[in-house]
Amino acid sequence: MTAVTAPSGRQQTLTAVFLLVAMALTVGTALGFEHIGGYMPCKLCLEQRMPYYIGVPLMALAVLSSTLHWPPIVTRGLLIVGGLLMAYGLYLGVYHAGVEWAWWQGPTDCAVVAPADTGGAGVLDAINTVIPPSCNKAALRVLGLSFAGWNVIASLVLAAVAFRGALARA
Repeated sequence: MTAVTAPSGRQQTLTAVFLLVAMALTVGTALGFEHIGGYMPCKLCLEQRMPYYIGVPLMALAVLSSTLHWPPIVTRGLLIVGGLLMAYGLYLGVYHAGVEWAWWQGPTDCAVVAPADTGGAGVLDAINTVIPPSCNKAALRVLGLSFAGWNVIASLVLAAVAFRGALARA
């Protein structure tokens, strides 16, 4: 019996709950900095949120799967997919941090100048006047790391937890 086909148990349930909460807190923090702190995300920042937007409901399903004792392959498979999502988030974070540190070029469409204001007062017109921040400038650094750098750490830890939980014996 392989680790993936072994019965899921308390370890998988705790892993899924931890990942659900940690992923929600991570993306919630990013949203808080945006909507409460006023930090406008760049294109790469928004891309780094996608693994979390997919991962949170996926981990909720993993919690459900584990607590309802669905076949072990389902819970373990969901945890593996969660780990793969966080590995992708790790890649995105490293890429963005490298762009910020000028180790390599970022996307050419990052911080494209928006069209001029046409004078309209509507919400849709206001969207056209906003100029997004550049991907190569960190909006804030905490302990020397930008948001992208902190995402690298979060994604690495969450991927490791997900894979460990998926492959652990019940």
